[in-house]
Amino acid sequence: MSGDDLRVLVVDDESLVRRGLVSILYAQPGISVVGEASDGAEAVSQARALDPDVVVMDVRMPRMDGIEATHRLQRSARPPAVLVLTTFDADEHVHAALRAGAGGFVLKDAPEEQLVAAVRAVRSGSWQADPRVMHRLTAHVTAARRVRPSPLLDVLTAREVEVLRHLAQGISNEEVGRRLGIGEATVKTHVSRLLAKLGLVTRVQAVVLAYESGLVVPGDGGGR
Repeated sequence: MSGDDLRVLVVDDESLVRRGLVSILYAQPGISVVGEASDGAEAVSQARALDPDVVVMDVRMPRMDGIEATHRLQRSARPPAVLVLTTFDADEHVHAALRAGAGGFVLKDAPEEQLVAAVRAVRSGSWQADPRVMHRLTAHVTAARRVRPSPLLDVLTAREVEVLRHLAQGISNEEVGRRLGIGEATVKTHVSRLLAKLGLVTRVQAVVLAYESGLVVPGDGGGR
Protein backbone atom coordinates (compact mmCIF):
# COMPACT_ATOMS: atom_id res chain seq x y z
CA MET A 1 0.00 0.00 0.00
CA SER A 2 1.35 3.40 -1.01
CA GLY A 3 1.00 6.38 1.27
CA ASP A 4 -0.70 8.16 -1.64
CA ASP A 5 -3.33 5.47 -2.16
CA LEU A 6 -7.00 6.35 -1.89
CA ARG A 7 -8.15 4.71 1.35
CA VAL A 8 -11.55 2.98 1.18
CA LEU A 9 -13.84 1.48 3.83
CA VAL A 10 -16.44 -0.98 2.46
CA VAL A 11 -19.77 -1.29 4.28
CA ASP A 12 -22.45 -3.88 3.46
CA ASP A 13 -24.42 -6.30 5.64
CA GLU A 14 -24.23 -9.07 3.00
CA SER A 15 -20.85 -10.73 3.35
CA LEU A 16 -20.74 -12.02 -0.24
CA VAL A 17 -21.48 -8.55 -1.64
CA ARG A 18 -18.94 -6.98 0.70
CA ARG A 19 -16.23 -9.44 -0.26
CA GLY A 20 -16.94 -8.88 -3.93
CA LEU A 21 -16.61 -5.12 -3.53
CA VAL A 22 -13.39 -5.52 -1.59
CA SER A 23 -11.98 -7.82 -4.28
CA ILE A 24 -12.83 -5.35 -7.06
CA LEU A 25 -11.37 -2.33 -5.28
CA TYR A 26 -8.31 -4.18 -3.93
CA ALA A 27 -7.26 -4.97 -7.50
CA GLN A 28 -7.24 -1.32 -8.55
CA PRO A 29 -3.99 0.67 -8.67
CA GLY A 30 -3.97 3.59 -6.30
CA ILE A 31 -6.79 2.23 -4.12
CA SER A 32 -6.35 0.52 -0.74
CA VAL A 33 -9.21 -1.14 1.13
CA VAL A 34 -8.40 -0.31 4.75
CA GLY A 35 -11.40 -1.97 6.39
CA GLU A 36 -14.84 -3.54 6.23
CA ALA A 37 -18.05 -3.11 8.21
CA SER A 38 -21.38 -4.93 8.25
CA ASP A 39 -23.68 -2.11 9.38
CA GLY A 40 -23.79 1.64 9.87
CA ALA A 41 -22.77 1.64 13.51
CA GLU A 42 -19.68 -0.41 12.74
CA ALA A 43 -18.97 1.87 9.77
CA VAL A 44 -18.92 4.96 11.98
CA SER A 45 -16.63 3.25 14.48
CA GLN A 46 -14.29 1.94 11.78
CA ALA A 47 -14.16 5.30 10.03
CA ARG A 48 -13.07 7.01 13.23
CA ALA A 49 -10.32 4.44 13.72
CA LEU A 50 -9.12 4.08 10.13
CA ASP A 51 -9.65 7.58 8.67
CA PRO A 52 -10.68 6.46 5.15
CA ASP A 53 -10.93 8.86 2.24
CA VAL A 54 -14.07 7.16 0.90
CA VAL A 55 -16.75 5.00 2.51
CA VAL A 56 -18.62 2.73 0.09
CA MET A 57 -21.90 2.42 1.97
CA ASP A 58 -24.89 0.13 1.51
CA VAL A 59 -27.98 2.21 2.17
CA ARG A 60 -30.22 -0.53 3.64
CA MET A 61 -28.71 -2.28 6.68
CA PRO A 62 -29.86 -3.48 10.11
CA ARG A 63 -29.05 -1.77 13.43
CA MET A 64 -28.01 1.49 11.73
CA ASP A 65 -28.70 2.15 8.05
CA GLY A 66 -26.53 4.03 5.59
CA ILE A 67 -28.54 7.24 5.99
CA GLU A 68 -27.87 7.68 9.69
CA ALA A 69 -24.28 6.51 9.27
CA THR A 70 -23.70 9.08 6.52
CA HIS A 71 -25.20 11.81 8.70
CA ARG A 72 -22.90 10.92 11.59
CA LEU A 73 -19.83 10.67 9.38
CA GLN A 74 -20.45 14.12 7.92
CA ARG A 75 -20.46 15.57 11.44
CA SER A 76 -16.99 14.18 12.20
CA ALA A 77 -13.86 16.32 12.28
CA ARG A 78 -12.52 14.75 9.07
CA PRO A 79 -15.60 13.53 7.17
CA PRO A 80 -14.88 10.99 4.44
CA ALA A 81 -16.61 11.09 1.08
CA VAL A 82 -19.52 8.63 0.99
CA LEU A 83 -20.58 6.62 -2.05
CA VAL A 84 -23.98 4.99 -1.52
CA LEU A 85 -24.78 1.54 -2.89
CA THR A 86 -28.35 0.81 -3.94
CA THR A 87 -30.37 -1.78 -5.82
CA PHE A 88 -32.85 0.70 -7.32
CA ASP A 89 -32.04 4.14 -8.75
CA ALA A 90 -35.35 5.56 -7.48
CA ASP A 91 -34.82 4.43 -3.88
CA GLU A 92 -36.05 7.05 -1.41
CA HIS A 93 -33.37 5.85 1.00
CA VAL A 94 -30.72 6.99 -1.48
CA HIS A 95 -32.43 10.38 -1.71
CA ALA A 96 -32.22 10.69 2.09
CA ALA A 97 -28.56 9.63 2.08
CA LEU A 98 -27.71 12.28 -0.53
CA ARG A 99 -29.45 14.89 1.59
CA ALA A 100 -27.41 13.64 4.57
CA GLY A 101 -24.18 14.37 2.69
CA ALA A 102 -23.37 11.37 0.49
CA GLY A 103 -21.34 12.46 -2.50
CA GLY A 104 -22.99 10.11 -4.99
CA PHE A 105 -24.50 6.70 -5.53
CA VAL A 106 -23.99 3.66 -7.72
CA LEU A 107 -26.17 0.66 -8.45
CA LYS A 108 -25.03 -2.68 -7.05
CA ASP A 109 -25.21 -4.25 -10.48
CA ALA A 110 -23.15 -1.51 -12.12
CA PRO A 111 -20.08 -2.57 -14.13
CA GLU A 112 -16.85 -2.78 -12.15
CA GLU A 113 -15.31 0.15 -13.98
CA GLN A 114 -18.30 2.34 -13.08
CA LEU A 115 -17.93 1.49 -9.39
CA VAL A 116 -14.21 2.29 -9.46
CA ALA A 117 -14.77 5.54 -11.35
CA ALA A 118 -17.47 6.55 -8.85
CA VAL A 119 -15.19 5.88 -5.89
CA ARG A 120 -12.49 8.09 -7.39
CA ALA A 121 -15.02 10.77 -8.37
CA VAL A 122 -16.66 11.20 -4.96
CA ARG A 123 -13.23 11.59 -3.41
CA SER A 124 -12.50 14.53 -5.70
CA GLY A 125 -16.03 15.93 -5.40
CA SER A 126 -16.62 15.50 -9.13
CA TRP A 127 -19.27 12.74 -9.19
CA GLN A 128 -21.71 13.53 -11.99
CA ALA A 129 -25.40 12.71 -11.58
CA ASP A 130 -27.13 11.45 -14.71
CA PRO A 131 -30.02 13.95 -14.91
CA ARG A 132 -32.49 11.21 -15.92
CA VAL A 133 -31.57 9.13 -12.89
CA MET A 134 -31.63 12.14 -10.57
CA HIS A 135 -35.07 13.10 -11.86
CA ARG A 136 -36.45 9.59 -11.29
CA LEU A 137 -34.98 9.57 -7.81
CA THR A 138 -36.36 12.96 -6.84
CA ALA A 139 -39.72 12.46 -8.57
CA HIS A 140 -40.22 9.24 -6.60
CA VAL A 141 -39.97 11.17 -3.34
CA THR A 142 -41.81 14.35 -4.34
CA ALA A 143 -44.64 12.75 -6.35
CA ALA A 144 -47.06 12.96 -3.43
CA ARG A 145 -46.53 16.67 -2.85
CA ARG A 146 -46.43 19.77 -4.97
CA VAL A 147 -42.95 21.00 -5.78
CA ARG A 148 -42.55 24.59 -4.60
CA PRO A 149 -39.69 27.05 -5.00
CA SER A 150 -37.37 26.89 -2.02
CA PRO A 151 -36.86 30.18 -0.15
CA LEU A 152 -33.26 29.05 0.29
CA LEU A 153 -32.62 29.89 -3.36
CA ASP A 154 -33.40 33.54 -2.65
CA VAL A 155 -29.98 33.92 -1.01
CA LEU A 156 -28.22 33.10 -4.29
CA THR A 157 -27.11 35.63 -6.87
CA ALA A 158 -28.44 35.35 -10.41
CA ARG A 159 -25.13 33.87 -11.57
CA GLU A 160 -25.11 31.30 -8.74
CA VAL A 161 -28.63 30.23 -9.76
CA GLU A 162 -27.39 29.82 -13.35
CA VAL A 163 -24.49 27.68 -12.16
CA LEU A 164 -26.80 25.53 -10.02
CA ARG A 165 -29.21 25.02 -12.92
CA HIS A 166 -26.35 23.83 -15.11
CA LEU A 167 -24.94 21.55 -12.41
CA ALA A 168 -28.33 19.85 -12.19
CA GLN A 169 -27.94 18.84 -15.83
CA GLY A 170 -25.10 16.56 -14.76
CA ILE A 171 -22.31 18.45 -16.52
CA SER A 172 -18.79 19.18 -15.34
CA ASN A 173 -17.44 22.48 -14.03
CA GLU A 174 -15.49 22.84 -17.25
CA GLU A 175 -18.65 22.49 -19.37
CA VAL A 176 -20.57 24.88 -17.11
CA GLY A 177 -17.81 27.41 -17.67
CA ARG A 178 -17.97 26.99 -21.45
CA ARG A 179 -21.73 27.50 -21.49
CA LEU A 180 -21.59 30.58 -19.28
CA GLY A 181 -18.45 32.06 -20.80
CA ILE A 182 -16.43 31.95 -17.57
CA GLY A 183 -13.36 30.03 -16.38
CA GLU A 184 -13.51 26.69 -14.60
CA ALA A 185 -11.89 28.24 -11.52
CA THR A 186 -14.67 30.84 -11.41
CA VAL A 187 -17.28 28.07 -11.63
CA LYS A 188 -15.65 26.30 -8.68
CA THR A 189 -15.79 29.55 -6.70
CA HIS A 190 -19.51 29.95 -7.47
CA VAL A 191 -20.16 26.33 -6.47
CA SER A 192 -18.32 26.78 -3.17
CA ARG A 193 -20.23 29.96 -2.41
CA LEU A 194 -23.66 28.57 -3.25
CA LEU A 195 -23.02 25.47 -1.13
CA ALA A 196 -22.01 27.68 1.80
CA LYS A 197 -25.07 29.91 1.38
CA LEU A 198 -27.41 26.91 1.20
CA GLY A 199 -25.75 25.17 4.14
CA LEU A 200 -24.90 22.13 2.02
CA VAL A 201 -21.85 19.86 1.98
CA THR A 202 -21.81 18.37 -1.52
CA ARG A 203 -22.78 19.47 -5.02
CA VAL A 204 -25.12 16.47 -5.18
CA GLN A 205 -27.14 17.95 -2.32
CA ALA A 206 -27.42 21.13 -4.38
CA VAL A 207 -28.65 19.14 -7.37
CA VAL A 208 -31.29 17.44 -5.22
CA LEU A 209 -32.46 20.85 -3.98
CA ALA A 210 -32.60 22.15 -7.57
CA TYR A 211 -35.02 19.36 -8.52
CA GLU A 212 -37.06 19.54 -5.33
CA SER A 213 -37.55 23.29 -5.67
CA GLY A 214 -38.58 23.16 -9.31
CA LEU A 215 -35.54 25.13 -10.43
CA VAL A 216 -34.89 22.34 -12.93
CA VAL A 217 -37.77 21.04 -15.03
CA PRO A 218 -36.96 17.73 -16.77
CA GLY A 219 -37.25 17.82 -20.53
CA ASP A 220 -36.49 21.48 -21.06
CA GLY A 221 -32.69 21.24 -20.86
CA GLY A 222 -32.54 22.37 -17.25
CA GLY A 223 -34.38 25.65 -17.55
CA ARG A 224 -37.44 26.87 -15.72
